[in-house]
Amino acid sequence: MGRAFEYRRAAKEARWDKMSKVFPKIGKAITMAAKEGGPDPDSNPKLRLAIQNAKAANMPKDNIASAIKRAEGKDAAEISEINYEGKGPHGVMVFVECATDNTNRSVANIKTIFNKSGGEMLPSGSLNFLFNRKAVVEFDIAEGMDIEEVELNLIDHGLEELEVEDGKAKAIADFTDFGKLTSGFEELGIEMKKATPQRIPTDPKDFSDDQMDEIEELLDKLEDDEDVQAVFTNA
Repeated sequence: MGRAFEYRRAAKEARWDKMSKVFPKIGKAITMAAKEGGPDPDSNPKLRLAIQNAKAANMPKDNIASAIKRAEGKDAAEISEINYEGKGPHGVMVFVECATDNTNRSVANIKTIFNKSGGEMLPSGSLNFLFNRKAVVEFDIAEGMDIEEVELNLIDHGLEELEVEDGKAKAIADFTDFGKLTSGFEELGIEMKKATPQRIPTDPKDFSDDQMDEIEELLDKLEDDEDVQAVFTNA
């Protein structure tokens, strides 16, 4: 896949290791889930997944509890999920998912980042055909686990593809089967390390190393924004 791919993956992992930035983003996801479906993870699957992802990122229990409590407060800010689409340097297409209590601030910030990177914002819906929305669950392959048997069981829960590498696995299903897929893991008693909706490019594009350096600068700036939850590209 080349240096550009390895660089992108390593850089992304390094960014998400910056806990001071990761925790507030995860906290927003927990607060939104708790506000939407209630503060009890046993009866709120979305909250249960958000907490699981928080634990996978080593988020302290106190932070998780505080995020849930914020959703119960009478003065809790109304957090909205909103998406932005844009074109970056060298024609790379970028899909940005945000969670914000101030959409005016978010759109202004995202627009500025694109403009300063030589790109531009695109009308909503422009990139729908470039990405497939998928449910992605990551898990470790435990000693003695029959991965073929796991795959067969998960097919009944919407599994489309299972990627296995170096003792780790990634289960991929259509986004509409997110609940079915995670239920399958719970039924099998397999711990999910991370379960997230992702946008996978239908036609990934190759870029040179120098081009990827410029693209990475844009992605860094976008992911550093306080309202941005996830960024996807066709690179």
